[in-house]
Amino acid sequence: MLAITKCNRGKHAATLSLLCAVLLTAPASLGDVLADARLLLRVSNTAENFETRTQSQIRNILRTYASIVAMESDVELPAGIRSTIAACYTREYAWENFRGGFAEIIAEHLSPQQIQLLIGFYRNRGLPPSQIDTFKATIAKAELIEASSADYIFSSSPGCVHRDAQLISSFIDSQSLPSLLGTSLE
Repeated sequence: MLAITKCNRGKHAATLSLLCAVLLTAPASLGDVLADARLLLRVSNTAENFETRTQSQIRNILRTYASIVAMESDVELPAGIRSTIAACYTREYAWENFRGGFAEIIAEHLSPQQIQLLIGFYRNRGLPPSQIDTFKATIAKAELIEASSADYIFSSSPGCVHRDAQLISSFIDSQSLPSLLGTSLE
C-alpha cells in the first residue's frame, strides 16, 4: 500500500510540474492581451489623435452644411443650429464610446508579441534588429485594423445625420414660410 501511495505522489508531482510548465509558457490570456491593447492605445496617444480628428471632421461637416444651406436658400445657418449639430457629433463620436471596441480590434488582429513591440516602439525603446520582420508584419495589418475600426464606429454609433437633416430642413422651412405669407395668391 505504501508503494502505491509513493507512486501516486510521484504522478501528482509530475502532473503538478507539467501544469506549472504549461501555465508559465502558455500564451497570454485574453484579459492580458486586452490590457496590453488598452496600454498601446494610451502610449500611442490614440485618444488625443481621435479627438483631434473628430473635431476636424465636425468643422468640415458644419462648413459643408453651411455651404449647402447658403446655396439652396440664400440664408446663413444660425449659430444655435451649428452648436446643436456640433454637440451631437461631439457626444456620439467621443473617444470613450469607442475605446473598448478599439482595444478588442487590436487584440483580435495583433499577436501579444506585436502589441508589446508597438508599446516599446511608442515608448521610444527602439526596435531590436531581430524584431524588424515582426514590425513589418505588424505595420502590414494597419489597413485591416483601420477598416475594422471604421466598421466598428459606423455600426456602434447612431450618428447625427438624420437629426441634422431635420434641424436644417425645419430651419429652411421656417425661412420659406414668411416669404410665402408675404406673396399674393391672386
